[in-house]
Amino acid sequence: MDLSAISPVILIAGLISSATPILLAATGELVVERAGVLNLGVEGMMITGAVCGFIIAVNTGSPTTGFLMAAVGGAVLSLLFAFLTQVALANQVASGLALTLFGLGISALMGQSYVGIKPPQMPDVNFGPLTDIPVIGPILFNQDPIVYLGLVLVAVVWGVLNYTRAGLVLRAVGENHDAAHALGYKVKRIRTLAIMFGGACAGLGGAYLSLIRVPQWTEGMTAGVGWIALALVVFASWKPWRVLLGAYLFGGIDRLQLNLQGAGVAIPVEYLAMSPYIVTIIVLVILSADKSRAPGSLGRIFHASQ
Repeated sequence: MDLSAISPVILIAGLISSATPILLAATGELVVERAGVLNLGVEGMMITGAVCGFIIAVNTGSPTTGFLMAAVGGAVLSLLFAFLTQVALANQVASGLALTLFGLGISALMGQSYVGIKPPQMPDVNFGPLTDIPVIGPILFNQDPIVYLGLVLVAVVWGVLNYTRAGLVLRAVGENHDAAHALGYKVKRIRTLAIMFGGACAGLGGAYLSLIRVPQWTEGMTAGVGWIALALVVFASWKPWRVLLGAYLFGGIDRLQLNLQGAGVAIPVEYLAMSPYIVTIIVLVILSADKSRAPGSLGRIFHASQ
C-alpha cells in the first residue's frame, strides 16, 4: 500500500471530471421536477445519449457533433415520456421505469457493432498561462469543454428559476398546475419543454461517459448514474447549487476509491466500488435537513384540457 502515490491535485481535478455526467443529468432532472413532473427515465435517456453521441462522433470524427446529437437523442427519447404522461395521462412512475428499460434495450441494440472502437478525442480548453499556475491551474484550467458547460448550466438554471419570468412560470406550474392553468399558462406545453430539456441534459451526461470519461462504448455503461442523479435532486432540496455540491461529492468519492484501489489499500474492491453511492446518500440526507419540501404538483397528473 502506497498512499503517497495519490496526488491531491490530480485527485481534485479528476473528481471534477467524474462529477460532470451526474451534474448534467441531475440539473436537467431538477428542471423537470420543478415543473411538477417526476421522470424516473434518466438512466434510459443517459444510456441513449451515450450510444447516440458515440456513434455520431465515431462516424463524423467530431466529438462536438457527437455531444450535440446525444442531446438530441436524449430529448427525442424524452418525448416518449412526455406523450405518455402529458397526452395519454399515464402514471409518471411507471412511464419513467418503462423509459429506462426501453433506453437500456435500444442502446444495447444500436451499440452492438461499436464495442471496442475508440472515439475521437475531445481537446481540453486552452487557457494559456493560466494552466501553469501551481495547484489551481491543473484543477481549474485544464479541463475539457463539457466540464465548464456543466458549471455554466447550473448557474443559468439557478438564475432562470429565481430571477426570470420563465422561471417563475415554471415554478408556478410545478407548485399548483390548476392555478397556473387558471391564469392562462399552457401547463402541458411548459411541462413538455421541461421534459425535453431534462432529456437533452441526460443525453449530454451519457455522452460524457462514452466519449470522455471511459472513452468507449460498453453496454449498460451508465451503471446507475441516472438513479444517483434522481437521488441528488431530491436530497438537494431541488436547489441547483446543492446539486452541484452533491455531484462533486459523488465524483470525489468515486475518484478516491479508484485511487485507493490503485494504491493497493487492503479493502475489498466491492466495498470501495459501492462507497460513492453510500457516502453520497448519507451526506445529502444530512444536507436536506432544512425541511425544504417538494414542488406541490410533483408527480400529479394534469387533467384540464389545453
